[in-house]
Amino acid sequence: MILQQYKVVFAGTMGAGKSEAIKSLSSVDVVSTEAVNTDTASHTKMFTTVGIDYGELILDDGTKVGLYGTPGQERFDFIWTAICKGALGTIILIDNSVHNPIDQLNFYLEYFKTVSDNIIIGITHLDVKSPNTASMYREWEQVHKDVNYPLFFIDAREKNDVLLLIEALIANAEVQFSI
Repeated sequence: MILQQYKVVFAGTMGAGKSEAIKSLSSVDVVSTEAVNTDTASHTKMFTTVGIDYGELILDDGTKVGLYGTPGQERFDFIWTAICKGALGTIILIDNSVHNPIDQLNFYLEYFKTVSDNIIIGITHLDVKSPNTASMYREWEQVHKDVNYPLFFIDAREKNDVLLLIEALIANAEVQFSI
């Protein structure tokens, strides 16, 4: 039985860095459900998550935060809702290097806002050469002024970047829900 005090879900596009984000933070060995990627049309990475990734962040005061990673492929969406039950919130990671990341951001946001009231957005792979720019996300925010989801540009391999997302998720929860 997993005994954590908080649960955080990492969701988003295939290859966006969900598994890497969990690995960068976890205080324990990550339980991974990676398998050979058979959907090379969507992404060329060799392995992909097909179930749930699980890690645990143990804070200095002993608080345990369960880190759950969803598979990115839409065909696994039946898992997404189950994973989000009881979560403090969801961190949506979007791979900036894909063809149209704004479409993917809209898709994942539309889905996850139905199962989570606390969402943070992380844009990854800004280091990969791409015609996509950071300004397109700022333009997206201007068009969607009614949407109030904090958006950060991060490297999912960097612990401090991922901690920033966790801290923002917790702060957002405190403001929204007075936990």
